[in-house]
Amino acid sequence: MQQKEVPQQNAKAFMGHSKLLYALDRQGRYVATSCSGWEAEEIVLEQAIEEFERKSADAWDRARQGRASALEYHMYHQRMDSSLLAQSTGFFKWRVHRHLKPGIFEKLPNRLKQRYAEALGLAPTQLDTLPEQP
Repeated sequence: MQQKEVPQQNAKAFMGHSKLLYALDRQGRYVATSCSGWEAEEIVLEQAIEEFERKSADAWDRARQGRASALEYHMYHQRMDSSLLAQSTGFFKWRVHRHLKPGIFEKLPNRLKQRYAEALGLAPTQLDTLPEQP
């Protein structure tokens, strides 16, 4: 993309800020250019946020019914999926999936829950509880 073609549509998600992109200048060199966003990016971002909110609410329902651990709700509420949570904690993905089961999660030692809490930006005691509403 040429430097003069970088979109400047002031996306609401950027809240008046801009992000750095690289574009070609007149001499064909890559240069840093600021971008205030564009409509397509904003639409996709809104769809992704809506999907995480839906998954978070579904996980909250499952955790309330005892079919999932509170960890699953917190993971989606923090806009993570199992792959990102696995990378953030250093656990294998299959272990994260296993820990999403309520019976398994309840038996986890505190040191493992601490790793999840750090990755999710929560206190370890918050991992075991659900908010009143999703």
